[in-house]
Amino acid sequence: MPSLIRFLFTIGVLAGIVYAGMWALVFYVDPTPREMQVRIPANRINPDF
Repeated sequence: MPSLIRFLFTIGVLAGIVYAGMWALVFYVDPTPREMQVRIPANRINPDF
């Protein structure tokens, strides 16, 4: 039984670290929006061309 409690505690600590990392990314990283262009060849739009 003590090994089960130790395992659950370890899993809980790891889950808390992952959650804290995601929270930090959400609040401290600000993405920079930019314009994006993708060229599509004419034969992919109209194969008979």
